Amino acid sequence: MKFEISAPLLGFETLKEVELQKIDDIFMKMQSTEDKHISFTLIDPFVLVDYDFEIPEKIRELLEIDKDSNLLILNILLIQTPIEDSMVNFIGPLVFNTNNHKAAQIILTENNKFSMVEKISTYLKK
Repeated sequence: MKFEISAPLLGFETLKEVELQKIDDIFMKMQSTEDKHISFTLIDPFVLVDYDFEIPEKIRELLEIDKDSNLLILNILLIQTPIEDSMVNFIGPLVFNTNNHKAAQIILTENNKFSMVEKISTYLKK
């Protein structure tokens, strides 16, 4: 599924369109449609933690979010070896409006209980 990037991604301001590809129930790949060298592994944060935040009004407007919008929230995963050392970026969630195929990144600052990146092993059941 292709998405238009409605607000620049931090560090990738020229990225305008991406394609999401499902890997499994937890992971997805986000691939630039313009540059084959730009791709990210994404993770569903809700399988790891109780993840809650407010979407800023500016982003709500850009993504045309209303009460009937179907949203997909994913976080960038920095893959390491072993996989348990991989890092999740909890303060830069990506919001995808699957109704109109628009996406944006939010940078969480206020009342944030997460570090910028945290090891996935912190949240894996032992």
